[in-house]
Amino acid sequence: MSDPIQLIEKFVHAFGRFDSEVSYADSTLARLVEDDGFVPKIHKVISPPSVLESLYDRLPFRLPPLYEHLILSYRWPQVDLETYTLLANPLGPDLSGLYGELSRDGCLWDALVPAGYLQFGKGPDIDYDPVCFEMKSRGKNRECRIVKIDHEEILCNYRVKVVAELAPSFEMLVHRTIEAAEMKRP
Repeated sequence: MSDPIQLIEKFVHAFGRFDSEVSYADSTLARLVEDDGFVPKIHKVISPPSVLESLYDRLPFRLPPLYEHLILSYRWPQVDLETYTLLANPLGPDLSGLYGELSRDGCLWDALVPAGYLQFGKGPDIDYDPVCFEMKSRGKNRECRIVKIDHEEILCNYRVKVVAELAPSFEMLVHRTIEAAEMKRP
């Protein structure tokens, strides 16, 4: 695996290449300026690994290590990365906002989690298809396939149907996103 700190920094800085609404600010929660209406949208934070435990009390699976590093290091709004949209990890002292985003759609949550999928994104733009960690493909390093699932199959037929593999691992998805951002014109 690449250096996770550098890889995650490149990944987060790539957000602005895809979504002009997303801005990056290297700040801490204590330095936020809300009085004048300016709140940076992406925040670098230092969360202790212990905050994962309250998240894992509610999740049936442990997340891939690189995703753990991402959620401990940054808070961000939902961001469209052209081939998928990353669900928000809202600003806050813990990861309860992230859990709220992951479990927001109860119908999807109730179908995906028992089938071994955990949504962390969705399709780009107005595409509502969940983008998930396929937990049943997890290896010893907790990496797993990243798949897109047809939301209409869940909502209309109560069936989980994988329609695409976006990457064989979260790390590979991050690398592909960074490469795509580098190909975009400034």
